[in-house]
Amino acid sequence: MSGRLSGEVAIITGSTGGLGRVVAELFVAEGASVVTTGRAERNPLGGATFVAADITSAGERERLVRETVHSFGKLTVLVNNAVSPDAIARDGPLTTVDESLWHQMLDIALVAAAEMCRLSIPHMIEAGGGSIVNVSAKSATLARPGQTAYSAAKAGMNALSRSIAADYSRQGVRCNTLQPGYIIHETRDQPMSPERRAELEAMQLTRLATARDVALSALFLASKESEVITGIVLPVDGGSTSVRGRVL
Repeated sequence: MSGRLSGEVAIITGSTGGLGRVVAELFVAEGASVVTTGRAERNPLGGATFVAADITSAGERERLVRETVHSFGKLTVLVNNAVSPDAIARDGPLTTVDESLWHQMLDIALVAAAEMCRLSIPHMIEAGGGSIVNVSAKSATLARPGQTAYSAAKAGMNALSRSIAADYSRQGVRCNTLQPGYIIHETRDQPMSPERRAELEAMQLTRLATARDVALSALFLASKESEVITGIVLPVDGGSTSVRGRVL
């Protein structure tokens, strides 16, 4: 690795497993001081610092940012990746979505992300600049049946990123959104039939994306290589939002 994040201090939410874990591993390899976070640490990541936090709690969000700055002296990168698998599992068509689900989904996918940005931005300005990467989803742009609350929350995240970019770019803070499509998952997709794999591949212009593909995009947006880029939504989806076709 080339140390593309050398000197950066990053918080990555939802990073005890899945995509967030892959992003954290890559950021550590590229020289960043990384703080991983979640409600409980599942598998310690060498080279990273874990801070247990429920980011739907205002007090725990504040403690997460405070402990990061206390430990490393600054905060320059934030990746908002946390999701609620339970809320996603409960999602559905609008007439089946109750108020409790709206609160659960919006609390973690939009409100907590916005609050993490609000708490982080002053530290980024003090450090001379920083980068926020919000992880959205393809369904924010192309509706997927049965994902009403998730789609709405992620669309809100896209708008949030643009607003932050507009308000804080002159102070050195950039904010961009990653919008993954279907990500091949080794555990979930291990029993996938060749027919299903061929069907999914046929929906891409290139190939199915992996978590590492998304992590590499996050690395680019977090690094100074993208210092003239802010306010964008970057699809990482094999080109599947660029052409007409079936929705995953």
